[in-house]
Parts: sequence; C-alpha cells; structure tokens
Amino acid sequence: MNILDAITEEYKKTDIPKFSVGDTVRVHIKIKEGQRERIQVFEGFVLKRQNGGINETFTVRRIASGIGVEKTFPLHSPLIEKIELVKRGDVRRAKLNYMRQRTGKSAKIKAKVLTDEQIAAEAAAEAAAKAEAEARLKAEEEAAAKAAEAALAEEAAE
Repeated sequence: MNILDAITEEYKKTDIPKFSVGDTVRVHIKIKEGQRERIQVFEGFVLKRQNGGINETFTVRRIASGIGVEKTFPLHSPLIEKIELVKRGDVRRAKLNYMRQRTGKSAKIKAKVLTDEQIAAEAAAEAAAKAEAEARLKAEEEAAAKAAEAALAEEAAE
C-alpha cells in the first residue's frame, strides 16, 4: 500500500450500503443555515457513479414539481449523514444519461425482483466479506505487534 492510500484510508466511510446505477436511494445531507444545522433528505435514482477511492462521486436524479433535479455527492463526504437503499433497479447501462430526456411512464426504472434465496445468499456473502476483513485486520495487528516485540528484543540484546 502506498503512502497516499494509507492517508486516505482513514477518511473513507465504512457504513455505505452497496448500491449501483439505477437503484433508488435516499441521501440524508447535513445542511447548515446560519447557526442551525439540519438533515435534508434527497430521494431519487442513481444516474451514474464516477471515479473510485476517496474521490468517488454519485449523481442522484429526481423529478420535483415536473422539473428534473440532479445532485452530485462525494461518496465519502462528512456532510452525508447516511445513504438508504430504497429499491434496486434493473438497468443495463453504467450511466443513465438517456433518462434526462424521458418523462412520464418511460422515465420509470424497472425494479429488480430478488428471490428469498438470492437475498439470503447476498446477506451471507456480505457477512463473509465482513468476517474476512476483520480477520485480515486482526492478522495485520498481530504481525505489527510481533515486529515491535522483535525490535524490542533486538534492542535489548545490543
């Protein structure tokens, strides 16, 4: 891991749900108005996801009073309180720019229907990934502790 990745790793959020283009999400944003701070909810479908790592952004589009409104959010921004996944969309593109010209029924995105087995498999895969990450972190901590112990023993021997 290079130095830049090590520095940016601490700023990444870990509580982000897995969502992709076409999914309907509810983004809770911190808004500061003078001295007050409040949470505003922006709900719409994900139009696109860009970049990666700490610079990753996603664009959410919704129709408000008959007018299309798009907002681009940095994924790891401290201003984002939380992201909720409302429903999964069934799309075949990486970016849904063509949806900007659509209105009415043609602007709807089909919902992805998952069976109980698929939902259970998805949850099991997520739990396995979390357990693997915890095991990797524990192994790294043990290796660092052994290295520090060896350095102390070597220093004492001199």
